[in-house]
Amino acid sequence: MMLIRNGRVIDPGSGTDGVLDVLVDGPRIAGLGRYAEDACTEVLDAGGRVVAPGLIDTHVHFRDPGFTHKEDLETGAAAAKRGGFTTVVCMANTKPVVDDPDTLRDILTRAAGLDVRILQAASVTRGLRGAELVDMDALRALGAAGFTDDGIPIMDTALLTRAMERARDLGVPISLHEEDPALIANNGVNRGEVSERLGLGGSPSVAEDVMVARDCMLALATGARVIIQHISSGNAVRMVRLARSLGADVWAEATPHHFSLTQEAVLEHGTLAKMNPPLRTERDRREVVEGLKDGTIRIIATDHAPHTEEEKNRPIDKAPSGIVGLETALALGLTHLVHGGHMTLPALVDRMTLGPATAYGLDLGTVAVGAEADLVIFDPDERWTVSDLASKSRNSPFLGRELRGRVTHTIRAGRVVHALR
Repeated sequence: MMLIRNGRVIDPGSGTDGVLDVLVDGPRIAGLGRYAEDACTEVLDAGGRVVAPGLIDTHVHFRDPGFTHKEDLETGAAAAKRGGFTTVVCMANTKPVVDDPDTLRDILTRAAGLDVRILQAASVTRGLRGAELVDMDALRALGAAGFTDDGIPIMDTALLTRAMERARDLGVPISLHEEDPALIANNGVNRGEVSERLGLGGSPSVAEDVMVARDCMLALATGARVIIQHISSGNAVRMVRLARSLGADVWAEATPHHFSLTQEAVLEHGTLAKMNPPLRTERDRREVVEGLKDGTIRIIATDHAPHTEEEKNRPIDKAPSGIVGLETALALGLTHLVHGGHMTLPALVDRMTLGPATAYGLDLGTVAVGAEADLVIFDPDERWTVSDLASKSRNSPFLGRELRGRVTHTIRAGRVVHALR
């Protein structure tokens, strides 16, 4: 048995927030309260630190198969556990695309023995081409956690409606990348003052807004659970709030970079601040923060997107979009949202645990007797500088940045898989 002593236990499901011991027996939580150390084979003193459910990231790219020079299942899992994540959902835009049973089965088989629970989303359309639906029934039966063509918007409204209806019947979410390519030139940088200075056409927020408006209404009409991925526009946040008030089962993800940075970061960090959708204005950033605060946005997801140094060293209009984020996500939330005075610590924990778990229908994200012993222990105040990363890639604008709040232990199914000290 493992005893975690004296930690501030935060469980968003029950509302628990107090100094308690957590007793772990095998892969499950056996008790919460005060316990003697005598019968325990392992004791962790969490005094001055927080004990919370293991973090859950519903949006990561582990580039496996097909792009394993950037990341693979093993290095992705290493980055995840270092960041306090015990469960991740991988996107389908691999090579081959996760649009058939053989590819899905291969990934899940290889992921099964790793230290982090790796779930896999399947694509909505074959080859991410937006023309033909995958066999959603067969892929769900094999364990697909949900469906997404992430990285590519689905422009065929009739086809998307059928996909939403099928996902609804299968009881899984459909997650959508919301950018209308007809309104974009040189994606990755917000259309505005910065794109003009760089001589780029850029991506206006309306390219996101029109897609979010459509898909919120389709969610309302179909009853599907729809997740708006990596929301970045203030108007889009307001539309999600409206759709939810009308009864739509619409959820939204916010990334740490979209609540921490604005378009001006591109001038400082160049391609390391290039992403889809792009970093936008301070008004947009504030709207994202407000959405997280009031629960309009219930999911913080990293969109962990590794790229090589060679790729990111290309001119900004040629470099790929995206940054790595698993190892800095919690610290960015603590630094900008909690210590910034925008959210309580329990609310942040909710957006990184129970919120994502609920959106994907996972029996996770809680610290309760009988629950899976997936836990993170972190110091909410420790200052540290982002330097070495467990990921294969280092494409982050936060390298060299001092952040506040650090993971010290990650526990998966009752076993310590990461310990800082």
